[in-house]
Amino acid sequence: MNRILLLIFCVMLLSSSAWAQTVVVSGRVTSGADGTPLPGVTVLEKGTTNGVTTDNSGDYRLTVAPNAVLQFRLVGMVTQEVPLNGRSTLNVQLQSDEKQLEEVVVVGYGTQLKQELTGNVAQISGEAIANIPSPSLESALQGRAAGVYINQGSGKLGSGVNIRIRGAASVSASNQPLYVVDGIPITSSDLGSTNLEPLNPIADINPNDIESIEILKDASAAAIYGSRASNGVVIITTKRGKAGKTNVAFNYYTGFSKPTKIRKFLNAAEYIELFSEAAVNVGLDPEEEFSFFGLDINSPYDENWAEEPFETGSVSQYELSLNGGNEKTRFYINGNYNTTDGIIIGNEFDRASGRLNIDHSISDRFRMGTNISLIRTLNKRVSDDNAFSNPIQLNAIPPIQPKIDPETGELNRRTFYYNNLIDQRDGFNDALTYRTISAGFLEFDLLPNLQFRTEHGIDFLNLQEELYLGRLTEDGGPTGYGYNAQFTSINYNTNNTLNYNTQLNDIHKLNFLLGFSYQDANSRSSSVEARGFPSDRFKKIASASRIISGSSTGTNYVFVSYFTRANYVLNERYLFSGSVRVDGSSRFGSGNRFGTFPAVSAGWIMTGEDFLRDNPTLSFLKLRASYGLTGNAEISNFAPLGLYSAAAYEEESGLVPTSLPNPDLRWEKTKQFDIGLDYGFFNDRITGEIDYYIKNTEDLLLELPLPATNGYSSITKNIGKLENKGFEFVINTQNLVGAFTWSTNFNIAFNRNKVTDLGGNTIFGNSRGLGQIREGEPMAVFWGPKYAGVDPDNGDALYYVRAGSDETTSNYSLAQSQRVGNPNPKALGGFTNNFAYKGFDLNVLMQFVTGNDVFNMAGFFQSVNGDFFDNQTKDQLRRWQKPGDITDVPQARLYEANGGGRSSRWVQDGSFLRINNVNLGYKIPESMINKIRLTSVRVYVQATNLATFTDYDGYDPEVNTTYFGRSNVMLGHDFYTPPLAKTFTFGVNIGL
Repeated sequence: MNRILLLIFCVMLLSSSAWAQTVVVSGRVTSGADGTPLPGVTVLEKGTTNGVTTDNSGDYRLTVAPNAVLQFRLVGMVTQEVPLNGRSTLNVQLQSDEKQLEEVVVVGYGTQLKQELTGNVAQISGEAIANIPSPSLESALQGRAAGVYINQGSGKLGSGVNIRIRGAASVSASNQPLYVVDGIPITSSDLGSTNLEPLNPIADINPNDIESIEILKDASAAAIYGSRASNGVVIITTKRGKAGKTNVAFNYYTGFSKPTKIRKFLNAAEYIELFSEAAVNVGLDPEEEFSFFGLDINSPYDENWAEEPFETGSVSQYELSLNGGNEKTRFYINGNYNTTDGIIIGNEFDRASGRLNIDHSISDRFRMGTNISLIRTLNKRVSDDNAFSNPIQLNAIPPIQPKIDPETGELNRRTFYYNNLIDQRDGFNDALTYRTISAGFLEFDLLPNLQFRTEHGIDFLNLQEELYLGRLTEDGGPTGYGYNAQFTSINYNTNNTLNYNTQLNDIHKLNFLLGFSYQDANSRSSSVEARGFPSDRFKKIASASRIISGSSTGTNYVFVSYFTRANYVLNERYLFSGSVRVDGSSRFGSGNRFGTFPAVSAGWIMTGEDFLRDNPTLSFLKLRASYGLTGNAEISNFAPLGLYSAAAYEEESGLVPTSLPNPDLRWEKTKQFDIGLDYGFFNDRITGEIDYYIKNTEDLLLELPLPATNGYSSITKNIGKLENKGFEFVINTQNLVGAFTWSTNFNIAFNRNKVTDLGGNTIFGNSRGLGQIREGEPMAVFWGPKYAGVDPDNGDALYYVRAGSDETTSNYSLAQSQRVGNPNPKALGGFTNNFAYKGFDLNVLMQFVTGNDVFNMAGFFQSVNGDFFDNQTKDQLRRWQKPGDITDVPQARLYEANGGGRSSRWVQDGSFLRINNVNLGYKIPESMINKIRLTSVRVYVQATNLATFTDYDGYDPEVNTTYFGRSNVMLGHDFYTPPLAKTFTFGVNIGL
């Protein structure tokens, strides 16, 4: 402690003695192009927070140390550092930053200048998502890209995330985008056994390794990926080494988390009053009914079971990275460890990762490189949303029953519903993943303008699942239950391209790409379950006395692709692009394995014309349009084939047909038109883009149910059409420049979705859910009886008899089904504010979703006015009790389900505004940290999911229950889905 105080004293002494010797320097800052004065230039004494901004004449005046170095900074200009060397007058000319003006965008199999781009690509920098305490990279992207709907769906660590780019493009096939890391498509679908919580493989990627993320949204940008681009493409580029001295960085953060919301349930007195009243209302004796189910109506206990599933979580992350090299060889090395204890009891997530990226120039014509990423993740999971072993369902236990049994002093095993705390004590549910995502490339300049590149990558993933439930648990009793599974995926990719670039004066610029791609993905899984363990100390399958089942499967698919693309720029303002990709897939019938996916686009940089070139207000204006065809092949690997599975009877083996063949199965195709405008005002102080798109999917890969008498459950056919159309708006502003800077980024998107053809079919979801897919309606529209409130005379639940009529009935069977909700948002977006002043910086991101509905299926049990003995939510206190009461909660009637039928009663507005991320940091002046041989130090505090504003009274409006496998037909259903975590962290970034 004394040494630290001495260090602080020395720094203060050195600082004060330096300030004791000062000079006043003044001057003017002008443009190097035409000599005009530059207002708003930041003039800063390097290594300090001492600075000013130039006035309207470009003049400045500043008091500094005699040997100071002055920094001159302005957006769009090259930053200059000029030693003062005792001068009192210093005039400076700033030059345009061509690198900044010519921003590069990563696209499929290459890069393009942003101003020459004719497609729609959303860019997110790695810096924007670094050090955000989220186990999954997708959740860090929320609100940052127009038209990209990211639904975390659950507060469980490492669980799957839904992403929709410009709406859902398929009914039965996947709607998840294609993920490409450093040019190689990776495994991204949810993993895990069907009876356990699915895992999100994207959670394996360390966000701090990322240099940039590009989201390809329209057909022109995405069609180069052909058959897998209908849902959009997410291109992740990791950090590379830079020539120069080795930079060493250490990053650390730690913090805690709490649920965004804990629902309020009845206390013991309220519970007894409600259920006693419910019994009396149907002519029953309350004490007898309580006693029949083992409940004590005179219980002295008042247990708050609603808080038991939750705990204060914690998070810590440690990271060390090295970056450097020379003109020949450059490297980036990163090691990262993240450990997170979730807000749900027993839920933990640990990730250790390492990355090595190397680039080497063999000669002037040969270049090579490699990317190696090694990841280990351990996810201690909780059960899925439907399981009674899910901790969230503890809130159903009556508050009159204690957590601890007073007779044994142990966890209570005699509760009305199963006490899941026993599972947490006597069981575990672990998923351990080892993964490597590695790739290598070789580039060779065949001619000065012709380059050949070959790259090969492998995504190897090994998932080991182990579950044990002890002898006292509900599912494990009386002798224990064990389950082991192993899943292995090997995804090999190779891309081989010829790239030709030429430029003729400033008139013609041509880029031509020709390529071949091959992907071979294999997966294997095996599982075994057993019972009969000698004690809970012996938890491995080998200790079990009885193997009750075992299974093993294997599958694979192959893609073979040929593609070409041409980009042409005329006179630096007329832009043309076209691409064609031919994909072949093993997933389709022999006559339909190949599909062709073309795209064309054009752009016009209007500010390059004479009539706008010198416009003082409009600095950039580009009109662009695109049209193209993309595909979707995300179905099972052998859907066109008739499949059989092994079966046994009386110890004799045999074969059972499991699926009907459909050799005519072909590609699902999406045609997309996009027209957009990119703009800039006042020397690009204001920039942005406006887009309108129409996206039509046809030949839907539809999984149709079959009659039970057929012997098969379903068949996949090409039936139906789906339409998405929408509008996107983005605006970025530099509001204030100078010593105090303030910039904003705002995006909003509107999408309308409609199923235009299903061949006369209707797809139904779960029998308790409301989700249906119907012709002429949005995807997964809520369909059922419409709740009309409560009859004030007798407390009966009322329903509308038919759509468009005010006639009501208390007879549930007479209420016709109608459209009662829509889970698809009408609008979504984000709003970011960035502030900086004298070493301080503040970033605030807000995310919003509006116009979507949520169906709270848990209302069947927890908000059903005393139908059964589940504890009830607080809204039941406003139930109907006497004639004349005006309320929306019917009279409590035990066992009679007054208003308990599947209806719009539990459909609510799911709109929300969330303060998604707040980060406040301070960069310690270099003059202080240089004394202790550090190059940079930034400390910060951060909050994620800080506040949510919504009318939804469930746990969290951002839901999609895992009970239904997040199927397309069950969007927006909440069934005991855990809320998200509100996290507070403190961190430090140190440059060594």
